[in-house]
Amino acid sequence: MHRKLSLSAALLLTLPPIMWAGNAVVGRLLSQMVSPMTLNLLRWSIAFVLLLPLAAPVFRRKSPLWSSWNRFAALSFLSIGGYNALLYLSLNTSTPINVTLVGSITPVWMLLIGQLFFGISISARQWLGAVLSISGVLLVLGRGQLDVLLQVRLVPGDIYILLASAGWAYYSWMLAHPTTEPPEIRRNWAEFLLAQIGLGLVWSGLFAGAEWSLGFGRLQASWPLLGALLFVAIGPALLAYRAWGAGVARSGPNMAGFFINLTPLFTALLSSAFLGETPHLYHAMAFVLIVGGIAVSSRR
Repeated sequence: MHRKLSLSAALLLTLPPIMWAGNAVVGRLLSQMVSPMTLNLLRWSIAFVLLLPLAAPVFRRKSPLWSSWNRFAALSFLSIGGYNALLYLSLNTSTPINVTLVGSITPVWMLLIGQLFFGISISARQWLGAVLSISGVLLVLGRGQLDVLLQVRLVPGDIYILLASAGWAYYSWMLAHPTTEPPEIRRNWAEFLLAQIGLGLVWSGLFAGAEWSLGFGRLQASWPLLGALLFVAIGPALLAYRAWGAGVARSGPNMAGFFINLTPLFTALLSSAFLGETPHLYHAMAFVLIVGGIAVSSRR
């Protein structure tokens, strides 16, 4: 599935990396205040309440959702229940920049999963785009210095995000192949997202319950926590998911995957802003490589 990248699709696919970068930074800041599975449950519970007035009919008794509940259960497990829980879990042992950088393997997952499970051929140009894009990510990881890059070591959090990125790649391919989804739900973005959130809360609730039963749960209620929860529920959840779904529909999963590599760059910039540091030359060079990878892959 190789399509020409339009300006509107590029804008749609750029918004989620910005939001997800903020999500990683905020998730790290909250790691001592709330446990990861509980954070994920609270985040999506707020998103559910906010979106419910726009899409409540999707849960009515005669809704076509229930005829394809198994597909929505799979979508919600891969994204809301699984990916986000693993992301917050990874931030307990790794830094936001490291998590988003390791997650930059997603374009490779996109290509491989597309070929293995969906019969999509991979062109040499797409592989070249992947190499360029990941080179930009490595440049940020090494802060423009090879010796710094060679000293990087993976921690358990990096393993979690590797699994999460594989799940996200498969989720994106499922979005692009709506084989069993009722068209009336698919056409309504609010109902489509709320259906995923509603079933995703089941997964999130199970994971949070297991977290507390095993003695790993924690929650320190405060106004800063509430403000952070509102941000991750509105920006990285509702806005980012809406933009990502629309962008994937317009460009295809292979192309959309390359935009995820913008997340580490935005994460580095946000982390620098919070630490009072100014961006460096290697950030600009990385941006050129990442965008260059997107441009190369998008050409026919």
